[in-house]
Amino acid sequence: MEQHRTRPPQYKPRRGAPLPAQTGRAAADRVRRSAPPTRRPAPAPRPAPARRRMPNPRLTGLGGGLFCAATMFALACLDQLLFGASLVVYGVLFLPVSALTALWVRRGDIVTAPVVVPIAFAFGLLPVADGGGGIGGQLMGLVTALATQAGWLYGGTLVAGVITTVRKVRLMTRRAAQRRAARGPRPEIRPRRRPI
Repeated sequence: MEQHRTRPPQYKPRRGAPLPAQTGRAAADRVRRSAPPTRRPAPAPRPAPARRRMPNPRLTGLGGGLFCAATMFALACLDQLLFGASLVVYGVLFLPVSALTALWVRRGDIVTAPVVVPIAFAFGLLPVADGGGGIGGQLMGLVTALATQAGWLYGGTLVAGVITTVRKVRLMTRRAAQRRAARGPRPEIRPRRRPI
């Protein structure tokens, strides 16, 4: 018994069927020629020059301590040259250095600022402390200067502590807001009615 094929053989293309897509360089050239020419986008305008901002370095805890100590030592040497080792001038200069140290310490090391500031104050006193000859005399002059200038020491430490506290509170508030935003809105909880 003969079986008749119901569909045409696979290797013959049907009439009216689309030809397979052409590949290669010739097809790409045809497409490029047939497409309308495109214009290059105009260059974006340059932004206006930004206002100069204060430097905003981020120091580690150790870097903040070194910055404060080196700055106070340099200011003490300058104080000795210009003002004859005036401890009042040294104390006044200590306040902005304390504030800058507390502002420039990075977020992870914020709590180190109030710790390193008094150490830097004591280190910077070495050039301006009145002491006799030898190590003992220099040490006695340093202790005396620390005792007489304790107000400036406490003031600078207080400035660093206040700035550190404000920065820490702002950081904690920002983190809490980010956590709330990540969780999404809280579903409304309706109170249950108690049966009478």
